[in-house]
Amino acid sequence: VQLQASGGGSVQAGGFLRLSCTAYGRAFNTYAMGWFRQAPGKQREFLGFINRNGGYTYIADSVKGRFTISRDNAKNTGYLEMNSLKPEDTAVYYCAANKDNSHDSINYDYWGLGTQVTVSS
Repeated sequence: VQLQASGGGSVQAGGFLRLSCTAYGRAFNTYAMGWFRQAPGKQREFLGFINRNGGYTYIADSVKGRFTISRDNAKNTGYLEMNSLKPEDTAVYYCAANKDNSHDSINYDYWGLGTQVTVSS
């Protein structure tokens, strides 16, 4: 499956962005979707995942309460909604797909190219 992330951009602190991740190729609803981010000079950070049918999500403590993950299998698209953005949220954001739910990036087989999010103070 090929993934294409979009929706990144520049926003002021306190703002909102919604990232999309559209899947092409194999059946999207057979994959769990994870979201990650990587800031300059830092390791890739797990943000959360959503299971295949969208009935279960897990959000990392670092962004819990501000970020939400959802998906629309009819549109082959997953979403990461980010509220109350902070300058420290500035990073390249990635979506990834895997057959099973996982917190670990090493378990994800397919990755989008990433989309830049920049939050200014």
